[in-house]
Amino acid sequence: MTTGPSTSAPLSLTTPVQFLKGVGPQRAELLAKLDLHTAADCLFYFPRDYQDLTDLQSVAELEPDKLVRLRGTVVEIDQRGNYTGKSRIGVLVQYGEGAAADYIRCLWFNMPHMRKRFEHGQQVIVSGKAKKNGTRWEFSHPRVQWLEEQEPADVDRKILPVYGLTEGLGQLPIRRAVQTCLEGAAGQLDEVFPPDFLAAHNLMPLREALPAIHFPADRDQLERARRRFVYQELFILQLALAVRRLKLQVDGSAPQLEATAKIDARIRRLLPFALTDGQEQAIKEIAADMERPYPMNRLLQGEVGSGKTIVAMYAVLTAVAHGRQAAIMAPTEILARQHARTLGKLLSESRVRWTTLVGGLGTAERREILRQIKQGEVDVVIGTHAILQEDVEFAKLGLVVVDEQHKFGVRQRAKLRQAGQAPHSLVMTATPIPRSVTMTMFGDLDVSTIRDAPPGRMPVKTYLADDEQRDKWWAFVRKKLREGRQGYVIAPLVEGKDDPDDDRASVMRTFEALANGPLEAFRLGLLHGRMTNEEKEAAMAEFATGKTQILVATTVVEVGVDVPNAVIMTIEGGERFGLSQLHQLRGRIVRGNHPGFCTVFAKPGTPDGLKRLEAFVASTDGFELAEMDFALRGPGDLLGTKQHGLPPLRIAELVRDAAVVEEARADALALVGQDPGLVKPEHDRLRKQMFKRYGQVLELGDVG
Repeated sequence: MTTGPSTSAPLSLTTPVQFLKGVGPQRAELLAKLDLHTAADCLFYFPRDYQDLTDLQSVAELEPDKLVRLRGTVVEIDQRGNYTGKSRIGVLVQYGEGAAADYIRCLWFNMPHMRKRFEHGQQVIVSGKAKKNGTRWEFSHPRVQWLEEQEPADVDRKILPVYGLTEGLGQLPIRRAVQTCLEGAAGQLDEVFPPDFLAAHNLMPLREALPAIHFPADRDQLERARRRFVYQELFILQLALAVRRLKLQVDGSAPQLEATAKIDARIRRLLPFALTDGQEQAIKEIAADMERPYPMNRLLQGEVGSGKTIVAMYAVLTAVAHGRQAAIMAPTEILARQHARTLGKLLSESRVRWTTLVGGLGTAERREILRQIKQGEVDVVIGTHAILQEDVEFAKLGLVVVDEQHKFGVRQRAKLRQAGQAPHSLVMTATPIPRSVTMTMFGDLDVSTIRDAPPGRMPVKTYLADDEQRDKWWAFVRKKLREGRQGYVIAPLVEGKDDPDDDRASVMRTFEALANGPLEAFRLGLLHGRMTNEEKEAAMAEFATGKTQILVATTVVEVGVDVPNAVIMTIEGGERFGLSQLHQLRGRIVRGNHPGFCTVFAKPGTPDGLKRLEAFVASTDGFELAEMDFALRGPGDLLGTKQHGLPPLRIAELVRDAAVVEEARADALALVGQDPGLVKPEHDRLRKQMFKRYGQVLELGDVG
């Protein structure tokens, strides 16, 4: 039998939820699924939404096609179907009581699952635009909020919190648990911000903000409380990132690798073309970093085809000129070998020694390469994750370049820095990153951005097409192929399910359909992630040399593949891709001297999907598209995963709170500038909270 504090005993922040009034062992198990174990957990379990009862209308106030919100009671539920299998759900909602009651009807078509969500007697809030049908008002597909039976104390509340739930747990038990903790334990919390900081930044004090974030009196109080907690969460993160940057500078000792006039001239003789203004500025920033006695820690981002690789090569050759080794790491073997080809061309007239280290090498070959690296017999190593393995030892590692940074985590980046004795670090991405993401997920890095494209880069015309336009498009593709050009056909899946809608989304079925249909007279290649490295390399080599005219592929060609003669791109299943990914794919064409043509075929889908595809057609600005993609889909999808390795944000949202990100970053940098180790007594609580949340993942160590 479990024993503990009685429900009448005073609460503490560490009181288990089981001993909160009205909880008990069974409900405590449900709360544990939400990671709510103590009273403190409940206090900081912020609502995911609110039920706002402040601006409800009456039936008498309804007007046609005007957005309204009404509160009422479900009194009738009607489900009908017809011989074609289509359904209609009708729900009658009563507004008011007795003889003065009015009624509205809510309708849902072909949504049979809605029937299960209604019960007689439920309290609901209906939001939508009404139309008059005879004497009764009707709502078609309205938004519905379900209200639970309220405690007497809740009757006068006009804004109610809505918490994330788990099966078997409703809103009311969580509201009661939070209310109990607010009354019994919230007063024991310490304010992390000094009083003058709260006043200077117009932040609501903690003991006012906690009740207000859960049970606000009005919208103004809610917004002020939310701003306090959003700011605090982002400020603590920015403090951690600022401290990490400082720690890397103070603790790290790196070789000073100056790009002297002589070194600069030798490097530029190897470059195949004049640099753009954006490349020159990036090189200037990187060269300044590499001259310092502590490690460079810089992110280089740029448009598709903006010439980031050449900038990285400048840094690599600067390191080599000082007798140091450089490592270039890419997320895939295809991209690693692409870098090897680029470097090989650049260095064909130089004495720089380089090698490729990837998975799948023979034992003897790998052993020999590792020996050469350890003995300093190679200057540049280009590879994949294989570079991270423990048996890889560098003689004098001076620079690490990580391509497609977002596909590696924070810890992997740190491990690379430890692969030698404090090398300089340059990480690159061809996926333009929204500013608020750059300042959080990559906030420990300095940032260089290349926005301009190399001179002479030809334009790409982009189209959104439907099935009726397929014949016309394939006729155009055949014309271009006969002119000697090449092209890609991209599909999102390797193999679709047994569903006709997946046929064109499958690269295997697309390849078969084209080879036996509109492109049967041409040479087609196939490339996808399930092929062996040898098969992938052979497919790319055949396409690069023109042996195949069309490469049918998945997104394995998204980055790094460079075939100047490829000017046509067909994207199947366009609704399945994000904006940034579509832009990356489009970047594979017009890498030569011919204009490009890109057509996206997509199933009719959601308004957001259509908006995304229309934006893709309308703009070739990767930074603009990245911001839009971020607004539509959020940072998780944009970056593929939670690869950045930071704990998830609890209340802040990088899209909505972008302005607060900038404010918190500026304030954190200013504070660390004034008190680098956060050792002043008034900053002790900020320091402790920073270490508790980010000390381990960001390897902050002791900065005191």
